[in-house]
Parts: sequence; structure tokens; C-alpha cells
Amino acid sequence: MTRILTGMQSSGKSHLGNYFGMMKQAKALQDNPSNECFYFVADLHSFTSKQDPELFKQNQLSGVLDWLALVIDPEKSVFYRQSDIRAHTELLWYLSCLTPFGLMERGHAFKDKTAKGLEANVALFTYPILMAADILLYDAEIVPVGKDQAQHVEMARDLAQKFNHHFGDTFVLPESQIKEEVQTIPGLDGAKMSKSYGNTIEIFADEKTMKKKIMSLKTESVELGQPIDPETCNVMAYHRLFENPNLAKLEADYRSGSIGFGDSKKQLFELVWDYFADARARRESLANNPAEVERILKLGAQKASAIAEAKLQNVRTKFGLSANHLA
Repeated sequence: MTRILTGMQSSGKSHLGNYFGMMKQAKALQDNPSNECFYFVADLHSFTSKQDPELFKQNQLSGVLDWLALVIDPEKSVFYRQSDIRAHTELLWYLSCLTPFGLMERGHAFKDKTAKGLEANVALFTYPILMAADILLYDAEIVPVGKDQAQHVEMARDLAQKFNHHFGDTFVLPESQIKEEVQTIPGLDGAKMSKSYGNTIEIFADEKTMKKKIMSLKTESVELGQPIDPETCNVMAYHRLFENPNLAKLEADYRSGSIGFGDSKKQLFELVWDYFADARARRESLANNPAEVERILKLGAQKASAIAEAKLQNVRTKFGLSANHLA
């Protein structure tokens, strides 16, 4: 079996960019019986920027519920919170002792922030090492990521190779997996959908809010009755993402000028609302049963911890620490 691992940030409500950029792919990987999937909430990574504790807890729970509703089948994958497994932070230290300073200086997140004159903390500087620990603890072979995280997977490979060179074969060298065709999901303004841009369509928004957002999608200025190019229309891009069964007719109507942007957006809203109907029901059920959510997370943490601790014990021993030093 191929071991797959990916993490999700607990930074608020999931939007369509999150779904098509990562979550849909994660579900497909999970549903493939030849894969063994490890999915985790990367909550420790959130602290590289200042966090209000109450808002953090709300965002963490929201992310957990979203992934359970849209992706996770606890019978098919291991789902856990990063902070529940202390091996992640302990391996961070051991890997830090082998990490060249120059490698971390090349990290794009740290470089981008300091280039803008913003204050960056040590956690942001060492963020790629913690991500390497997240990956290497579980012998992950494939790590699905966006393009912005590909560099971090390469750094994890570099650190694994360096450790293996010094101490003998210990870590599997991970490969990043990037799904090129869904890298840029257009937001309300046509730019890449991102919380930081304020242009998102939240998956679990209420009906009125979602409809209002979809109706506000940016379009070009075309008079009603005039032909529209379906290849350049942001609304049509969404019809394709959601695999509208009437796509061919819709494209023909665009070219003939027999449909305007308003009607196209109304059709899109119905398509999107129906698409997530089952997930909305699952999420509501889970939100009303916090004990079940915790049961799933605890079970996942137990499975993940057994693997992580075995790997960490191997690392400790190779550093010369006592095999029983935690006893």
C-alpha cells in the first residue's frame, strides 16, 4: 500500500478553493483501497502568527467538522490533531540539530514576510522543520500539497537524506503530489480564492449568504443578448468544476447570447447548493454530537501515536539516548 499524508490548517471556515484545491483530492485518495491515508489538523502550525485562544478553538473545531463532513471516513483513514501527538515537537528538535541555517533562510514563508518588513518569529523560521517532522514520523511516501508547500516537502526530503546519511536508513523520502489543473480557484473578484483576500465562498454558508456571494461573482461587461465567451467567464469555470450535466447546452447558450450572467449564476447556485447537501447534513449531525467527534479524533491519535512513537524511539536510539528514557 502507498502511504499518503497531508495536513489541514485550522484557520477558519473552509471555502471552495480549499475543497477543489485539496479536499476533493484527499477524499479520492482515501477511497482508493491501495492507499493508506493519514490526515491531520495542523494546529501547532497556527501559532506562527498570534492567535486568540477562543478564536483558535472555534477555528480548530470548524476545520475538524468540515473535514469530517467532506472527506474523512474513519474506517478508511487515520484522522488526528497534530497537537495530540508530542512526537511531532520532539522530532522537530532532533531534526533542527541537523538542519543547516542556510536551508531555513531559503524558506519562502520566512523570506516573504521579512521582505515586507514584517516581524517574523522563530517558529515561522523553523516551520519547515516541524512540517518535515509531521511527514517523516509516518514514513509518508506521497504528500499532496499546493504549489506553495512543495518547497517544504523538498526540505523534508533534504533532512531525511541528511539524517539517513549520518545514522543509516531511518526515514522514507517523501514525494510531493500537486494536482496542476485545480491550482487556482477563482474567488469573487476573479483573483485566486483566499481568506486573506476576502474573496471566498464558504462551503457551509447559509443558503442566503451563499446565493448572495455567487450572484456577486465578478464578470465582464456584456450587454444582455450579446454572445459571451465561455472560456473566459469565471462563472463558467465554476460550472466546469462542479461538472454541470448541462454544460454543453450552457456553453452554446453563452455563444448565442441566449443567456446572461445573472441566469448563469442562478443555475450555479442551485448546482453548488445541491452538491454539498449530504455534507451539510453530516456536518450538522456531527456538530450536535461533540462526543462522537472526540471519539474519532482520539481513535485517530491512538493509531497515529503508535506509529510516531516507534519511529521516534528509533531516532532517539540513533542519537545515543537511552531506549527507556521516558519510562
